[in-house]
Amino acid sequence: MLVIAAVVFAAPMLGVPRSRARLRRIRSLTVSPVCPAAVTGVRPAETDPALVVDLLGACLRGGLPVATAVDAVAAGTGGPVADVLRRTANALAVGADAETAWSHADGHPDTADLARAARRTASSGSALATQAFALADRVRRAEADRVEARAQRAGVLVAGPLGLCFLPAFLCLGVIPVVLGLADRLAVTP
Repeated sequence: MLVIAAVVFAAPMLGVPRSRARLRRIRSLTVSPVCPAAVTGVRPAETDPALVVDLLGACLRGGLPVATAVDAVAAGTGGPVADVLRRTANALAVGADAETAWSHADGHPDTADLARAARRTASSGSALATQAFALADRVRRAEADRVEARAQRAGVLVAGPLGLCFLPAFLCLGVIPVVLGLADRLAVTP
């Protein structure tokens, strides 16, 4: 709450406009008392899988039990990932073993790797935190590779139309005058 108050009062000094809607939005955000990394009041349309895993790792590094950390992360995310994490947290809270509790997460592509890591490290929350941070790095690298591949493909796809546009100009301004000049010199006169 102190951080939010500091942002609201420091905003005019930093040149950030203080509109009423913006102030209402900032005041509506609350930091979860369970896990300071989980901010409630914001529901992203599409949840970043790496961010979800990072939040879980931060909560576990902070010393929270696995069930509480998973519930706090589920509260801070939205969509089907939040539903899967909430079901897993509820199962862990009632005492289900890791195999049963994380079985809900196997069906979702964003949480399947996390579920496998959670089963391997069921005895220790700090081991799961280490695995969560490593998984977040792998997800970010894979996403960066996907983005780079798409950018390279776009570059290749753009080269075709550009080549088709510049080829006639190259022929008209570069090749045809040279050929006509050579033909004039090579022409045999009777």
